[in-house]
Amino acid sequence: MIHFVGAGTGAADLITVRGKKLLEETDVIIYAGSLVNKELLSYKKVECQVYNSAKMTLDEVIDVMKDANKKGQDVVRLHTGDPCVYGAVREQMDELDKLAIKYDSCPGVSACFGAAAQMNVEYTLPNISQSLIITRMEGRTKVPPLESIESFAAHQATMAIYLSTGMLEELVKRLIKGGYKKETPVALAYKVTWPDEKIYRCTLENVVEIANKNNITKTALVIVGDALGYTEYEKSRLYAPDFSTEYRKAKE
Repeated sequence: MIHFVGAGTGAADLITVRGKKLLEETDVIIYAGSLVNKELLSYKKVECQVYNSAKMTLDEVIDVMKDANKKGQDVVRLHTGDPCVYGAVREQMDELDKLAIKYDSCPGVSACFGAAAQMNVEYTLPNISQSLIITRMEGRTKVPPLESIESFAAHQATMAIYLSTGMLEELVKRLIKGGYKKETPVALAYKVTWPDEKIYRCTLENVVEIANKNNITKTALVIVGDALGYTEYEKSRLYAPDFSTEYRKAKE
């Protein structure tokens, strides 16, 4: 069996209980070496074989899985964050389908949620933003035309922008063009939950300067939106004394 496992945001103890158990029991680990915390490999058993996919092609990854499957071995394919977000897992699953090799998935905590936890913020504040948009700038991997940064910015929701720090100046231009004000709060979150984590609270107006000053060029998230700014917001109706629910009657 092939297990696609989310490694979580970075810290070794932020993997799920299920993910840790799979790492402890598996025979083979293929991990994204350029992104996954190597401390997670300490959970493996001594005889487990380890492969770093940063140095491998898709075909080479599949070959390892195929060989292990023939031997009746279990494989953990360890991806950063949650595999469903920019994990390139679908292409691996499609190849396994062709080979009739069984697989399953174990979710992980994506980096934007680790960043929220480290900053103690809520992305979805009533009357400020009730949506979180997870997206990225177009690079070597194209973005569908209807998913431009400008079109998403027009919603004024909270945005978590991955894989785009190296294009930060262009990103800022597009966010402002789409409708965000220059004063909109930004968090530049570098390697959240890792020992060398850095989080810079700034605005669209000065985030490029902050990134350049601190040499932040990759492995960072750009989170944008008024929910980061501790502005006035409406409290949730769910806990209001005059609000009835299935479990509580409103107080007069």
